[in-house]
Amino acid sequence: MELNDQVYDQIVKLCNEGNTFVEEGKDDKAIESFTAALDLVPLPKNNWEASTWIYTALGDTYFLNCDYEKAISNLYNALNCPNGISNPFILLRLGESLFECGEMDKAKEYLLRAYMLEGYKIFFNEDDKYFELIVEMI
Repeated sequence: MELNDQVYDQIVKLCNEGNTFVEEGKDDKAIESFTAALDLVPLPKNNWEASTWIYTALGDTYFLNCDYEKAISNLYNALNCPNGISNPFILLRLGESLFECGEMDKAKEYLLRAYMLEGYKIFFNEDDKYFELIVEMI
């Protein structure tokens, strides 16, 4: 199934706007844009590829804002969308968010999955503490 062109174009426009807000450090505005984009996706949201990247963008923005509970919620949603479970970035951010919430067993599971898909390079720009959590399991 594909979204009609007008809806798709509007979603892309809102997501690009959201990304620009993130770059400018206007995270609240970014979250508004991403949420507005998600509102345009028909139900059930997890059937649509667009939801994968919108939930990921929301999760990432919440993570960068240290709002880890909301990050986890959005990243779990992203996992359940098309190609979410095989997306190393979603797995990484979810693992990092779980780490920050003290859920170390789950954090290890997702960080290890990210590593298995992408190798060490996915951790390259991340805090060392995340890789250190799984290094003895590799």
